[in-house]
Amino acid sequence: MDRRKMLGSSAVVLATGLVSGSQKARGAEPETCHSGCADCSASCLACVAECLNELAAGNPAMKECVRLCLDCADICKACSSISSRKGPMSAMMAKACAEACDKCAAECEKHADDKSCKECAEQCRKCAKECREMAKA
Repeated sequence: MDRRKMLGSSAVVLATGLVSGSQKARGAEPETCHSGCADCSASCLACVAECLNELAAGNPAMKECVRLCLDCADICKACSSISSRKGPMSAMMAKACAEACDKCAAECEKHADDKSCKECAEQCRKCAKECREMAKA
């Protein structure tokens, strides 16, 4: 085995040990945040698709909903990724995600007669709660 391959293999083993060691030292965080964020992101994107149809049909009230849902979906994806690997910034991301979900839910609740907005608001509220719990851990 040449030196480059050996050094590369050693780096992988070292990084794996560092990641698993930091997870053990910090304790387990609620797994629900990771999956809740992924579900919330999907719900936000489904809401965007429906809201875009409403915009195309001439309902300008859905513009802010689209913007907030897109931002919330991206923040949830990032939070899901970071919380799944229990990164050192998990709590910070969870707090930001909870705030984004609250804002998105508040906007979607304005359109409660729309099924996708109602479902998105419910998912955002659930995700915000799970993220707050993780941020405290």
